[in-house]
Amino acid sequence: MDEATSGASHPLPARSNRPRNPGLPLAPGWFLGVAVNRPAAERRAATLVARRSLKKEHQAAWLLNAIRCMDLTTLAGDDTEARVERLCAKALRPLAAPIVAGLGLEPGEVRAGAVCVYPTMVRAAVRALAGSGVPVASVATGFPAGLMPLPLRLDEIRHAVAEGAAEIDIVITRAHVLGGAWQALHDEVAAMREACGPAHLKAILATGELRTLTNVWRAAMVAMQAGADFVKTSTGKEGVNATLPVSLAMVRAIRDYGDRTGHRVGFKPAGGMRTARDALAWQILMKEELGDPWLAPDLFRLGASSMLADIERQLEHHVTGRYAASHRHAPA
Repeated sequence: MDEATSGASHPLPARSNRPRNPGLPLAPGWFLGVAVNRPAAERRAATLVARRSLKKEHQAAWLLNAIRCMDLTTLAGDDTEARVERLCAKALRPLAAPIVAGLGLEPGEVRAGAVCVYPTMVRAAVRALAGSGVPVASVATGFPAGLMPLPLRLDEIRHAVAEGAAEIDIVITRAHVLGGAWQALHDEVAAMREACGPAHLKAILATGELRTLTNVWRAAMVAMQAGADFVKTSTGKEGVNATLPVSLAMVRAIRDYGDRTGHRVGFKPAGGMRTARDALAWQILMKEELGDPWLAPDLFRLGASSMLADIERQLEHHVTGRYAASHRHAPA
């Protein structure tokens, strides 16, 4: 991992060494002629999951990979440094010791992909994760609505980066998408990308508020043209969050962008995913549509802390042959 300093006295944050997406000037010809057929997307998404059946050792391996790609998150109004420290401890040791031993793993071998917190909690998370290689992500830009003046949103990004955040999850202005103001959307995300400095930018589209899959596809393409390193479905606060058809539209946009530019952009579904089965379904989507490189945390994240307890339960069943009561597994 690369490490960068911000001039602060707290520990150095973990950084990704994956090449950044440099972006490019707005190219409307890449997306204005695209229309996404929702029934076809829904059929394809349903078929993807039905075609693969993962059992025993194969299922356990995929569930372990889901943990490696998971952003453990706390975004509550009553967050405290103690809560963040507990979450970081869970990120470093997400599975109970007997499960780790039963799977033939070394203690600490499996870790979460990142810990995601509010900007005011970044310093505590960086301190708790120091030396682990697990990066700290921070939401910013007036999360979850994003309805703050742009200078204030940029200042919030800079603050989170100065505190040690290696990744910034920003929210776009949905009105730009709904009104077709593509240049305004591009300029906004590009300014946020610049404010991130060395930190990687995840652009949250809030897909449940964009009305159509065509809007989702176009918003994803514009965000990538503006330099987003990841595109992310949701804040987790919308009425509808990550779904497989929405995710399919976004990963197809990622594939098209990569074909045109040669740059790989990551994908993060977030919100609404709670079970081990969900973790498998989204990984199948990535493998089928984008290939094996998108099954690693530098290009794929799951924003679904609540699914960790069910994954741990399924892995304990794999090791012991018995299901434990869900309350025996600490929630993320």
